[in-house]
Amino acid sequence: MHTRCMSGSGAQRELPTLLLIDDDLVSREVMATVLAMSDYPVHTAADGAAALEMLASGTCVPDAILMDAHMPGLSGTQLIAELRAHSRARIFLISGSSAPAEVAAAADGFLLKPFNAESLQKLLEQHEPQAVCSAAPVLDPNEPVVSAEILAQLRKLMPEAGVREIYAAIVADMARRIKALEAAIAHADAAEIGRIGHAIKGGCAMAGALQVARLGALLEAAALESQGNCLVNSARLLRDLRVAASNLERMLVDELPVQAKPVFGG
Repeated sequence: MHTRCMSGSGAQRELPTLLLIDDDLVSREVMATVLAMSDYPVHTAADGAAALEMLASGTCVPDAILMDAHMPGLSGTQLIAELRAHSRARIFLISGSSAPAEVAAAADGFLLKPFNAESLQKLLEQHEPQAVCSAAPVLDPNEPVVSAEILAQLRKLMPEAGVREIYAAIVADMARRIKALEAAIAHADAAEIGRIGHAIKGGCAMAGALQVARLGALLEAAALESQGNCLVNSARLLRDLRVAASNLERMLVDELPVQAKPVFGG
């Protein structure tokens, strides 16, 4: 279970909202109190699962996440990958000792316990949000969702109902692929991540679904990286893949009559 959001009573300043994840109750509450007294809005979670639940429900929309480097259960590079899949926040490790090299490489920075608000502020200034987001493959708003040429060819080859069926099948398949990809990232299964990316790339490219096909190719390539980078980059790609899938469904609604209930709520 996560604890309450804490905020200080001093003068209001433009400070980032924090999500603090630490399995030790005393450490978690002391750190949250110290940060709140410096006017940081602070949400706390006792473990990685509780933090992900907060992000998924919208209970907390943090600008920065502070996570203990040594926790039972979901932790390390797997937790970082999941956090990146559900949030654009910067992720900083906190620990009373050094963190594993692979985990440190996957995070955006490190704070040695005990730390104060000034140390955190200095770290935040060193890692501006743009520096974190620049590594993530961002969808080009000008990139076509579907190839106009391939769509035109399909319309020449078959009735409109047949074209609709093809793209509706892709949208439904993307929903399944995204669920499978979430599971593969959670289990640090690089081989499965690569297989899913390859399948997305091949099937969607044939139908001219350009955005999702390109992201599938990037997922396949990410699977060849070291485990830490693979998980982090795959999580970032998963975030974009959800957007691309929603774009594809919206295209289906706009270009072709949709009879089924939208899968992605587009």
